[in-house]
Amino acid sequence: MSIEAVQVSPRQMTWLRRRRALLRVWRELRHDRSGFTGLLLLVFFGVVAAAAPLIADRSELLAAAGRNNPDLAAPSAKFLLGTDDIGRSVLSQLVWGSRVSLFIGLLATVVAVVIGSTVGLISGYVKGRVGSLLLAIDDFFLVVPFLPLAIVLAVILGRSPVTLALVIGFTSWAGSARLVRAQVLSLSERGYVERARALGANSRHVILRHVLPGVAPLIIANATLIVPGAILTESTLSFLGFGDRLSPSWGKLLDGAQSSGSITLNAWWYYLPPGICIITVVLAFTLFGRALERIFDPRLAGR
Repeated sequence: MSIEAVQVSPRQMTWLRRRRALLRVWRELRHDRSGFTGLLLLVFFGVVAAAAPLIADRSELLAAAGRNNPDLAAPSAKFLLGTDDIGRSVLSQLVWGSRVSLFIGLLATVVAVVIGSTVGLISGYVKGRVGSLLLAIDDFFLVVPFLPLAIVLAVILGRSPVTLALVIGFTSWAGSARLVRAQVLSLSERGYVERARALGANSRHVILRHVLPGVAPLIIANATLIVPGAILTESTLSFLGFGDRLSPSWGKLLDGAQSSGSITLNAWWYYLPPGICIITVVLAFTLFGRALERIFDPRLAGR
């Protein structure tokens, strides 16, 4: 075989390295019990959310659906998780609520990661007034309590799931920006970055081609830890009455359970399932995120 036949283009070499890196991450994740357990739980909830129309009819969420059903009925063969205070199936609300809660959590994470990563990259690499201004903005969002700010923005902008996700993401990016900035400050002093500058590369080229790939593992690991916070924030807003009244969510289920007095009536099937789902999803994302941190940063694993 000739030498030309075995030569690989730079683009092919890049994809080959990425494929090897993904395979290494997958191998290490499979041997991490807590991280792999978190991944399996996330896959389960993702399948439930995707298959919601096959599990429960959306018409069961309407108030008229519980007209002929008993209120706060205990779990039975007809209603596996009982009914709420107006006779609707709790299981149907739980299944469809998984879609709303996960959608808001993931979209809010995307918004927070995009804003935080952009601010962190620019403020960490660019010096002068631009970097100082971005750092000051980051400090402002770190100091301001995000929950009151999120409530104010939700009241002003609206309460749809998309709006809530944008509000949560916009108020929770500051911590991510600070982590990215710290990593960028370290990478900016590396030899390959200095060589790129000496060869005349502009700031945009250095950030996108040399700094961002080095920060990407940190961004990915940190994103998995932002999702549970976003889901908890959405549940808190819905529980406080600032969620979308037309869209089911786990937080809205808890709000309905609290308003109907299900705790005092010992109707555990109304408030326990959404609470358990919230705790389980938050724990799953945390376990998965911590596992990714250990894989991307061997120092955390003692290697």
